[in-house]
Amino acid sequence: MPLSHIVLSSGRSIALTELRMSLTYGGMLEGYPCKRINDLKVSWLQQQAERAFSTQPVHLVPPSREYPEESAGAFGPVEVLPPVACIGAFNSAALDPAMDGSSLIVAWFQPAPDVPSGEDAALALRSIRWEELAQDYEL
Repeated sequence: MPLSHIVLSSGRSIALTELRMSLTYGGMLEGYPCKRINDLKVSWLQQQAERAFSTQPVHLVPPSREYPEESAGAFGPVEVLPPVACIGAFNSAALDPAMDGSSLIVAWFQPAPDVPSGEDAALALRSIRWEELAQDYEL
């Protein structure tokens, strides 16, 4: 039984079978969120997904970035990513009818530690181009 189902903008239904969440800025002891730090955080999330699911394709949903303050510190302007970093394993029907299913690992950032589901899932998740990014598998 999947954790949730999402219907993509294309109409395809995908099932979330595994979800890993962490705080975007968890463990950050010094400094402040800025472009350089955030670029590293985004790259790190994608690398974590690629290491954890090395046999499956990984797609990174580009995160939103906010600029809450106009002042700049030593590292440039404050730039904030959504507070929760996620890696999810998704499955769906096969792209090729001769195969058993298709899968895609997705890395993204979101505002709260909620399981994305149905139409409440972020538009960025529902806009994934499954047919271009997913990979078929056999059982």
